[in-house]
Amino acid sequence: MSWWYGNGLFSRIQLVLNRLKASADFFSVGLLLNTLFSPYKQISAGNVDGPIGIRLRAFFDRTLSRIIGAIIRSSVIISGLIIMSIQTIFGIVILLSWLIVPMLPAIGLIMWVIGWVPK
Repeated sequence: MSWWYGNGLFSRIQLVLNRLKASADFFSVGLLLNTLFSPYKQISAGNVDGPIGIRLRAFFDRTLSRIIGAIIRSSVIISGLIIMSIQTIFGIVILLSWLIVPMLPAIGLIMWVIGWVPK
């Protein structure tokens, strides 16, 4: 019992936290938030010299690339947060069941002694 509620519980908590960290790393939530409005896969996003038409075209190209990048990054961030929320809920269920499992034989024995039968 001391291991179950001591080191075993601590190991389960670490396991749940490590899964959340792995998901955050897999979806790169922090990095995507930092680069949310960066151009999306635009190789030549530097300054353009030339007539006003070429400059305007380059400006709109960069703006469109930033909008597309923001949409894609936002959808990945939202997907990652949904997955991490589901993992958090399952992690809480796992931890609560970890706390209850050692009591189940005693509860079953008490129910057997008093003659309770599920309907």
